Amino acid sequence: MKNIIALAVVASLAACNSVPKENYEKKAYEENQRQEKVVAATVDNVPKWMKSMPNSDNAVFATGAAVGNDFSMSEWKAKMFAYGKICIAAGGKIEQQGKVFMQDSGEYSTETSELAIKAMCPSVDITGTEVREIKHIAEGSRYRTYVLVALPTGDANLLQKRKDRLEAARLAKGRSAEAFRDLDNVLK
Repeated sequence: MKNIIALAVVASLAACNSVPKENYEKKAYEENQRQEKVVAATVDNVPKWMKSMPNSDNAVFATGAAVGNDFSMSEWKAKMFAYGKICIAAGGKIEQQGKVFMQDSGEYSTETSELAIKAMCPSVDITGTEVREIKHIAEGSRYRTYVLVALPTGDANLLQKRKDRLEAARLAKGRSAEAFRDLDNVLK
């Protein structure tokens, strides 16, 4: 009886091991094909303005794209990348640090990447930057967002002009008080 049970266990284990290798190769091939279709669909859905940004004498344009599991996070990241590009175009600096680890061994390779970006624009005022276009695409269970932002320049940047006028008025008010104090001291 023990021999029959042992034989049954050995036979069932052998049957598990005899699953054709082709099934796994087929599944791997199908998964690869699925991923290729997702990438192709992503490329097909890229907005025209992402590939060829508008030109204008009155504005600086930048684009950003990001993927996220959360709709808002995807949009926020895309805007952050675009604002960072606007900052650089306007003469600002972005700190960036990247790490990449790659390993190849026989049948497979692996890669781990890490990117940290500190987007600060203290020397450049990007007041008036506005979102001109935004597109959201479902990508499997994730969201992909494309964004086009514009920084109007010169007279076209109404927000910056208003900010400059307010600053000039503030400075003038401070200077006027100082001028009257100086005049009062002379007249005494």
